[in-house]
Amino acid sequence: MNVLINTLNRFNFLIGEVPQKIKNLPEKDLSSKPAPDKWSKKEILGHLCDSAVNNLSRFVRAQIEPEPFKLVSYAQDDWVRLNHWQEASIEEVLNFWTTLNKKIIQVISKIPEEKLGIMCDVGDAAFNPDGENKSLLWLIDDYVLHMEYHLRQIINEDWLRNKYMKT
Repeated sequence: MNVLINTLNRFNFLIGEVPQKIKNLPEKDLSSKPAPDKWSKKEILGHLCDSAVNNLSRFVRAQIEPEPFKLVSYAQDDWVRLNHWQEASIEEVLNFWTTLNKKIIQVISKIPEEKLGIMCDVGDAAFNPDGENKSLLWLIDDYVLHMEYHLRQIINEDWLRNKYMKT
């Protein structure tokens, strides 16, 4: 349970701090693509919205579907492209990200302790080099780690790296 509390503390910190940090970034910095085939910072935040949509479903379904819960992967580049994150306003993307993640916090904070051990078949995903099933708790923590990784790409500041994040 301490892992979940730590994860929720990190998660709540991000939801409380990140929106203002992103609002302070110039639009040009948010929309600029480092290369035609690379995401802009706004698209990275959009990717985090896509991730939130997919993971909210996973966190709910893992509790009610047969074990091991089988994750379905999603085509991340296609999701970013088809959601047109680059054309969206940063306010729209940021509001969606915040709303989705507040809902996820609500869902995961109410998961009964015995459900956190439910095994999840994450398949051969890049984040699972050993190919072994992972617990729902592991999946939740990995979701926040993934978010932290991408937020470092958007907000390149030491407060995010040093104070509250795993490296």
